[in-house]
Amino acid sequence: MAQQRKRVLITGAAGRIGMDMTRLLGDRYDLRLQFHNTVPEKPATDDYVVADIAEYDQIAPAMEGIDAVLHLAGEPAVTTPWDRVNRANIEGLYNVYESARQAGVHRVVFASTNHVMGMNDRDEAWPVYSRQPVRPDSLYGVSKAFGETLGRHYYDRYGMSFINMRIGAYGDRPRDEIARYMWLSPRDFAQLVWRSIESDVGYATYYAISGNTSRTWDITDAVVQLGYIPEDNADDHLPPRNHRIG
Repeated sequence: MAQQRKRVLITGAAGRIGMDMTRLLGDRYDLRLQFHNTVPEKPATDDYVVADIAEYDQIAPAMEGIDAVLHLAGEPAVTTPWDRVNRANIEGLYNVYESARQAGVHRVVFASTNHVMGMNDRDEAWPVYSRQPVRPDSLYGVSKAFGETLGRHYYDRYGMSFINMRIGAYGDRPRDEIARYMWLSPRDFAQLVWRSIESDVGYATYYAISGNTSRTWDITDAVVQLGYIPEDNADDHLPPRNHRIG
């Protein structure tokens, strides 16, 4: 008897990462997409909702019949003013988590950010490990740290599974020296997502980057606990670095 495909809700499906994950995960899961300000003319599936996550009554119906949530929706920029960060990344995130709980959703994969540890990068305090205390470099980073902590509460209190992905420099190709250290390709992120959904990990935080030779963030936990096998490496796309001799 064939195993029934999981139903996965992708919030923020109109964003760059959301569109990539819709394309890369559509063969593996039955997807439901959440849009807000931007709705594609031809969505990839007929199963979609238009909802503001900051309004509980709008996002709650999207959770019906869902097995796992990939939560990408929210304000994505470091310079976003606090009122917008608060509405989307604090109030909206709570609504997503609480409505998921009420609907019986077992697992949430949360799109966190490298900016949760941004002060380590500023100070070149490398390597960075997921178990270190957070050092946000912005209010945006603070909001993502809140999301990680709220997930811990829901795991401990209600037994839901939460996996936080601290996303690096996401894109089709690494574009600069910073990306050499923290590039994340779409297919590597898709692998991290599906491995998280299929895993038995209860709560964890991982650095979501590709297998970059020059990486400054540790991905050992993702490799060991999720079975993550990166397919991409920023150093394969960038010119060799000049090394000083003597």
